[in-house]
Amino acid sequence: MPAPDPAPVVLDGAAAAGLARGMLPPGGRMVFTNGCFDILHAGHVHLLREARSMGDILVVGLNSDRSVRELKGPGRPVNPFMRRAECLSAIRWVDLVAGFDEPTPMELIEMMKPDVLVKGGDYSANEIVGADFVIASGGSVRTVPLIPGLSTTAILEDRTTGGR
Repeated sequence: MPAPDPAPVVLDGAAAAGLARGMLPPGGRMVFTNGCFDILHAGHVHLLREARSMGDILVVGLNSDRSVRELKGPGRPVNPFMRRAECLSAIRWVDLVAGFDEPTPMELIEMMKPDVLVKGGDYSANEIVGADFVIASGGSVRTVPLIPGLSTTAILEDRTTGGR
């Protein structure tokens, strides 16, 4: 049996929004989440699986390399955009990966107009970029509890300190 095709990776927000709308079944719900996804780990997979269960398609906004550097500092990202995008697109719960170059995904969220906006539990609802827009558009904002000890930053710190 052949492996399923990976999800598309689109760099242009407007094109990604059009593609996402075309994927939606009639009356379907679009779920959106975003992040750097620099070193993919089980916490990310948990977030993506839970997010996908909240709707019919899952769009993942992925920070560009420049955007990651601005947010995380020198030495990041560890993995360049296309490697991160390839890993995300291979996860069966992801329907579309949409790149963005801005510090936040606000413009992409406004173009996508998701029904559900999802972030990890390390964010409170009032900290989630785009929450006000999604709620004002009739959508909802959800958080997924984190798996303790699983974060890219923790993985990198553990690596540099030798697990101490």
